Amino acid sequence: MERIYHKIGRIREHLALIRSIKDECGERFVSDPIYRGALLHYLYLLSDSCIVLAELVIKHKRLRIPQSYAESFDILGENNILEPGFSYEFAAIAGFRNFLAHDYEKIDSAFVCGNILAKLNEVDIFLEQIIKSLDLRL
Repeated sequence: MERIYHKIGRIREHLALIRSIKDECGERFVSDPIYRGALLHYLYLLSDSCIVLAELVIKHKRLRIPQSYAESFDILGENNILEPGFSYEFAAIAGFRNFLAHDYEKIDSAFVCGNILAKLNEVDIFLEQIIKSLDLRL
């Protein structure tokens, strides 16, 4: 359980860092390679940490082992740890993590600064549902 608490804390840290710089994204993403690298790095850490948290919860609850990162979220939905509809949508974070890991040079600034940063609240929802389901005291 300690690892779950720790991972939730790390996700919150990554969210706070991203939120502290996200308003500058439109101006800086294309022109500032250090800003772009930092933002993409924290987005990668955030998405990867969400996957790890999902896997930790699966292990803690002794659920079936996922065959992919995305399936981790499906399993949480099947077991009502996450709302099933939300889990299906949120599973896209696994594809985004893989995209950041392997195709980061092809990333479009409008996609990151618009679509991705607009979905940060989904990570909050993910955490809320995990915390509620496990009855954690934070």
